[in-house]
Amino acid sequence: MSQKKIIIMGGGFAGLRSFYHLKEYDKHFDITLIDKRAFSLEKPALPEVAFAGSKVEHTLIDLKHVIEHHGGHFLQDEVVKINPKLNHIHLKSGAKVEYDYLLITTGAFKDFNAIKGFDKYGYSMCDDVHAVKLWERLKNFKGGHVVIGAAKSEFGHRVDAPDLKAPCEGPIGEAMFMTDYYLRKKGFREKSTIDVFTPGEIFFEDVGDLVRNKVGGVMQERGINLHLNKVVKEITATEMIYEDGSSLPSDLSIIIPPYKAHCVFKDSGLGDDKGFIPTDKTMRHLDYDNIFAAGDINALAQPKLGHIAVHQADVATSTLIKEVTGKGEILPFKPEVFCIMNMGGMDATLIYSDVLYGGPHDIAIHSPLARMMKWSFDNYYFYTHGHMPPTFTLEILEKFLELFQEHEK
Repeated sequence: MSQKKIIIMGGGFAGLRSFYHLKEYDKHFDITLIDKRAFSLEKPALPEVAFAGSKVEHTLIDLKHVIEHHGGHFLQDEVVKINPKLNHIHLKSGAKVEYDYLLITTGAFKDFNAIKGFDKYGYSMCDDVHAVKLWERLKNFKGGHVVIGAAKSEFGHRVDAPDLKAPCEGPIGEAMFMTDYYLRKKGFREKSTIDVFTPGEIFFEDVGDLVRNKVGGVMQERGINLHLNKVVKEITATEMIYEDGSSLPSDLSIIIPPYKAHCVFKDSGLGDDKGFIPTDKTMRHLDYDNIFAAGDINALAQPKLGHIAVHQADVATSTLIKEVTGKGEILPFKPEVFCIMNMGGMDATLIYSDVLYGGPHDIAIHSPLARMMKWSFDNYYFYTHGHMPPTFTLEILEKFLELFQEHEK
């Protein structure tokens, strides 16, 4: 029996999850993972780097070691062209690689250059370089005006997905609360203001009123100001300027930049009008049966969230495994918002909501228990080289959350 050649483009949450699942059917698949970086980046751990000084090395997983240790092939290279009709890709190194199936898990491109003045005056925690830079700035910050928010992102409309203004505002929540905690700890909070903005008409638009109101209540308690319908235009040394002509004084400007699709997908005829990959609910490309996408690059992934990336990877691989081996069942696509928002020290809020997709769950648990869960996940993921916690622990957690919601009623 000949193996099917599978290329996985990208070694993030969705890429590693897909690789580990497909390797369980090793005799059926010859898997190559391609990423231009040598390391997979554990993004949920970056706020700890940016606001608490944790070691950035604990967010990096060596892809070559992981992939080759488990019998796959790893290429540190960049895909510059995809020919979906001839089933091959071209790499920046000049190599051409053929495939039977292509699984796109690259994530989205964070366009810092889209914000005028960011290179001189802006800070972020979206990658391992910017998170370290932000921590160095925060260590020397003695109080003043802090402005935190997400730039507006634009997404295509070929698939039926929520049309969100911001890709995900959970990290904004972590930034504002962890900044507040840090300034209080250092004795600079009374000399500081914290203003948070969103490009949307509401803050935390991907959850329901219960979660939104609980987060808003904590913001009020801690004196964090909220500004709606603010699309950032420019950052200067002293202020944040918005497209409507308004501005906020800012001595420290922290931004999540616009999310954009890598140009290779639109150039290769695979992207929608904004370059994101349109798929059906099995994560299969709408035009090419042997191409799948999971994670932030998938047009159905709204918001852009690690939990959804992993779920899409599970759906995509279940579809591939069923098609090639005849085994198992194709998992249904049931997106939900699940994250743990670190708030500094031992404080955190667990958020579980599916109201954006017509579901009944909208839960926020503000407790040190949530912080311990976040710490446990970050360490488990890092020390197991990108494995998710066992399925039974997630099932137990889901039952607990349902009981919690019933009790709250």
